[in-house]
Amino acid sequence: MKKKKAVIVGGIILILMLMRMYSMITAREDKQKKGEKKTELAVDIAPVSRTTVREIGKFTGSLIPYSKFIVAPKIAGRLEKLTVDIGDPVKSGDLIAELDDGEYIQQVEQAKAELAVAKANVIECKSSLVVSSRELGRVQTLRETKVASESDLDEATARFAASEAKHAVALAEVTRREAALKAAEVRLSYTRIRASWENKDVVRTVGERFVDAGEMLTPNAPIVSILDNHIVIALIDIIERDYSKVKPGLKAVIMTDAYSDREFAGVISRIAPVLKESSRQARVEIEISNPDGILKPGMFIRANIEYSRHENTIVVPFSSLAKREGKTGVFLADTSAMKALFIPVACGIIEGD
Repeated sequence: MKKKKAVIVGGIILILMLMRMYSMITAREDKQKKGEKKTELAVDIAPVSRTTVREIGKFTGSLIPYSKFIVAPKIAGRLEKLTVDIGDPVKSGDLIAELDDGEYIQQVEQAKAELAVAKANVIECKSSLVVSSRELGRVQTLRETKVASESDLDEATARFAASEAKHAVALAEVTRREAALKAAEVRLSYTRIRASWENKDVVRTVGERFVDAGEMLTPNAPIVSILDNHIVIALIDIIERDYSKVKPGLKAVIMTDAYSDREFAGVISRIAPVLKESSRQARVEIEISNPDGILKPGMFIRANIEYSRHENTIVVPFSSLAKREGKTGVFLADTSAMKALFIPVACGIIEGD
């Protein structure tokens, strides 16, 4: 009876094991079938084409004027009149401001009076010199006839030399007073502050006003700033990776939010010869023609710089790139066999998509 029970139990265990193995094999076959179905994928295909591609660097920056300077007085005084304001056009030679000139006019008048005195002194000294010269000649004649003594001749010679020296001093004093008068006139001219630059045809603009009429000014106190906006400069910073690609003369396309529907042409004019240690970036200046003056200093800009261009180049969509076993490539679709073959490729320029 015990043997029958053992046989029955053993048979049950064997049946259970066989059932488990069958279920495992069935599950594996189901997985394989499901895996085969996953390999059949619907994909989008695109033709390999030829076109022009460009390598473009994209940067952000801001605009500054082509040139800017601060108008300031060379002397101290009260600002009597300010003839320009923010946004006004200015030509070279235009009057910018006037300072109170009463004190400086008085200095000029005083210098003129002192010069007149010096010139009168010259006339007096010249007259004395003529008299002493005649006296010396008379004494020399008398000495030749032994009427005048040797001491008389010495005295006449000394008087002539003194008169000659006084005349020379008087002439030098006139020169000194003339210089003082010119200095006073120059100081008086400083009360009329005018714009000045080399190209007289260029019209510039008042950027900022720092003072108002009636204020007391010290030497070099800023009055207004003058900007040259017929050309504006776009300042951008480039990193080490792009430094070797950027060269003077490369063209750039400039965009700004103020005129979102327009693009402005620029040319790289200057590249900093050093990179800042803190950021590892170099400063690049892009000149932009601005004849109508719509671009303003301080505007935020975006700049696209075309490093290089390749014509008739084989291109594929960027999304088609894939990596297999560390290699970059694309899948070439064989529509007749309904298969895809992985082709390794060397990527060149990436532009957009």
